[in-house]
Amino acid sequence: MTTQNQPVENRESEVHVLDEAVVLEVSSEQETHATEEHVGHEISLGAEPIAHVGNFTITNSLLNTWIVVVALVVLAVVIRLKLKKIPKGIQNIFEMIVEGGVNLCDSVTGDRKKSMKIFPIVLSFFIFILVNNWLGLFPGIGSIGFLEGGAGHQVFIPLFRGGTADLNTTLALSLVSVIVANIFGMVSVGTFKHLNKFINLKALAQIPVKFRKDPTIIVVNPIKFFVGLIEIIGEIAKVASLSFRLFGNVFAGEVLLTSIAVIFAFGLPIPFMFLEIIVGIIQALIFAMLSLVYFSIAMSEEH
Repeated sequence: MTTQNQPVENRESEVHVLDEAVVLEVSSEQETHATEEHVGHEISLGAEPIAHVGNFTITNSLLNTWIVVVALVVLAVVIRLKLKKIPKGIQNIFEMIVEGGVNLCDSVTGDRKKSMKIFPIVLSFFIFILVNNWLGLFPGIGSIGFLEGGAGHQVFIPLFRGGTADLNTTLALSLVSVIVANIFGMVSVGTFKHLNKFINLKALAQIPVKFRKDPTIIVVNPIKFFVGLIEIIGEIAKVASLSFRLFGNVFAGEVLLTSIAVIFAFGLPIPFMFLEIIVGIIQALIFAMLSLVYFSIAMSEEH
């Protein structure tokens, strides 16, 4: 009896092993398919971290910004080394840009001396923002990256992201613009006169002195003091206005191009890319012009 049942048991064990192999193969295929289904590219408002150096986080937008800074420094050094009295080639182009920019500054400030002080900073803002806006349109920006996350839910993290598509970058640029404008104002008109625009202690000090000659001063000067406090809110609003305008327009452009590429990646995004090239110029020009106006106002005495 034992010898007759042994082949049957062997067959049953072989069938059982084969069933387990089939189950394992099917389950592995299902897991692979599920993993592939959960891999995606999530559009994030904030820049994604790609590396850490101690407690310092390097984001993809910061890496892009460093690339722009290095490229602009190298370009500036090359142009400086090749300067000639009789301009040729790229020197001609940059001289035209500088001359046109200075004339534009003169139309706002009305003074060539003020223009020559403000122009280097304003032009730096314009070029830096313009290159960052355009670099976000280059092939590979936003499409080269790595996967992050566990099995079944992996997210694609781009290695590069436009610097101005990060609110941290635009906020930093806005803070620099507003703070440096106030520093220029203190140097140009004097520290006390400039700060008196915001905290008008002079108006309060004049009340007991001029009250007998002009009783209305008791009403007018407190209003002047209150208006100065509103100016402080205005300075904060400048930072918010500059940073959110630039960030919103550039980030919206990236979302638009990504959405169009998902619909149809061949040919369809091209017209929208040309539109983003124009938007990049306009947004850089707006930021530079507003900074120019802020500098010009800060360097003028209050009347």
